[in-house]
Amino acid sequence: MAEEKSTLAKIFSDWQVLIVLVLVILSVLSIYALPPALDKGISGNLQLGLDLVGGSWIQLSFKSEVIGYESDMSQSDFITQLSEKLDADVIPVTSNSVEIREYYTKEELESVLAGMGAKLVTYEQGISKETADTVKGILEDKVNTLGTKDVQINTLTGANDVTKYVRVELAGTDINTAQEIVSSQGKFEIRIVTSGNETEHVLLGDAVTSVSTPSQRNNYWGVGFTLSAEGAEALRDACIQYGAITDPDSHNLVMLLDGKQVYSAPLSSDLAAKLSKGPVNDLSASTGYGEEGYDDAEALEIHLRAGALPVGVDIAGSSSVTAERGGFIKIVCIAAAILGLLAVAFMVYYRYREPSIVVPMILVNLSEIIILLGIARYIQQLDLASIAGLIAVIGTGIDQLVVITDEVLHEGRVPSPSLYLKRFKRALGIITVSASTTIFAMLPLALMDLSTLKGFAIITILGVLIGVIFTRPAYGKIIMAILSKKPAK
Repeated sequence: MAEEKSTLAKIFSDWQVLIVLVLVILSVLSIYALPPALDKGISGNLQLGLDLVGGSWIQLSFKSEVIGYESDMSQSDFITQLSEKLDADVIPVTSNSVEIREYYTKEELESVLAGMGAKLVTYEQGISKETADTVKGILEDKVNTLGTKDVQINTLTGANDVTKYVRVELAGTDINTAQEIVSSQGKFEIRIVTSGNETEHVLLGDAVTSVSTPSQRNNYWGVGFTLSAEGAEALRDACIQYGAITDPDSHNLVMLLDGKQVYSAPLSSDLAAKLSKGPVNDLSASTGYGEEGYDDAEALEIHLRAGALPVGVDIAGSSSVTAERGGFIKIVCIAAAILGLLAVAFMVYYRYREPSIVVPMILVNLSEIIILLGIARYIQQLDLASIAGLIAVIGTGIDQLVVITDEVLHEGRVPSPSLYLKRFKRALGIITVSASTTIFAMLPLALMDLSTLKGFAIITILGVLIGVIFTRPAYGKIIMAILSKKPAK
């Protein structure tokens, strides 16, 4: 008994073992206590993907293209002429390529450029990297407004660094809600009726500086918003120009969201009186009554807050996983991880027939998984690919611990302390080289957008790094303390 206490004291006095112990404690706190999450079950604060809790994914394509061209004109002149001919926004990408924010076929653009004395060199449907970053930011704002915490937004880049698709995964969100918010551009516009059914543009959603939450007035849902100084001035100028202030009944203000009318009504006498004296910043849009009116008001609020996507989008693919299905998959994954750990423990015991070696090996491997989950909580959503990575980490971790054990127990003999350290360092060298090759092999997958193996690669890389830096050295010190009880040969 005294000998066992001495061994434990030697183990827990080692700084490398203490670091692993501290990391395990911090990881458990991170998962279950920061913030408190015991009511969430075994998953705690871990970010679970839609594979495990249900949800939806949508893949969007862009109504835009990036073209390379040859022309004797300066780029500014080329962009000006092309923008006028296409009636579309044209954005420079490089010195000889531009992004056209409307959809045109290759043949249509070849014809237009030929008429300008230019030549189409390359054609890729999609958007530039800078526009893709903007799209991702706006989509993140929109889905965060839904209160959806576990969101994955990735892009797929093709030739010439052109982003062809964006994929949005929303855990715990039904497909209809996801499509309503994610798959529309969210372009908000105010127009004014000039005569009959004719309207003129007044301003876009970028003139909106703040938005209120949906509220009811006379049983009608609506959204209030504030205009910038320039937007308020543009509204007043339009109302004066077209006579809406003196004859409001004949000149409705029309508000559109992605071309769909969400509000149309004459100026109130109060608003007309205020506009006759100066700009008015505060407006509101009524979206209707009942549940449908509230849903429309909520969607309008989200789009006004986040802003419009710079380009139009189409749904290229979508799917959903029910909460029941996700729960079943989660149980299967947990069972697979436990069975995997038990199978590994059995094989290790079969090889060494020595509990004093097997138990530390399994505990160190388990601590590695806990630390990995504690870190992954902040940087990686756990989906099926990530779970596969966790199971792979269990296997590779045990494999490397076996390498250490076999190296220091060469031919089954317990080495002297000096020889032990020499063999242990050699084993760590082998493991480090193996870990490096694994990391380099996984890096391309980790960096590839939309790769279904991205989560697998990230978890595998993290597991390898945690093992090499923390758990493998700690295991070596634990085994050294245990073997020191036995006579050296």
